[in-house]
Amino acid sequence: MTKGLFKLQKAETMTTEQNPWNKAELKTYILLLCAKADEVEARQELRLIKSKTEAATFKKMYEEFCKDNEDQCLEKIRDTLQDHEYSYWELSQMRKEIEEVFAADQKVVMKERNLGRILDNILY
Repeated sequence: MTKGLFKLQKAETMTTEQNPWNKAELKTYILLLCAKADEVEARQELRLIKSKTEAATFKKMYEEFCKDNEDQCLEKIRDTLQDHEYSYWELSQMRKEIEEVFAADQKVVMKERNLGRILDNILY
């Protein structure tokens, strides 16, 4: 009986991994990474991200984000970006929102600028 439950859970996990995030989920995940770039998720940053997404999307992506290290985050972002076609305008808007998150706590530190450059390389 336990083996059957394990197989079911494993199958559900595999299905989830095969379903790529939609654009709103990806944006939320990217913004969460930006909020954590200086190793502190400031309340202002999280408030800003919540204002830009639906509560269920934020919750789902925050739970996923908390499980990942920075390398895993960047890999997931890179992989998911390939699943969607973004216009230059959409990428520019995302970059603008990234800068808003960096500035939300009233300071932009070197780690945030470095992450911004890494994300530029991935996005463009």
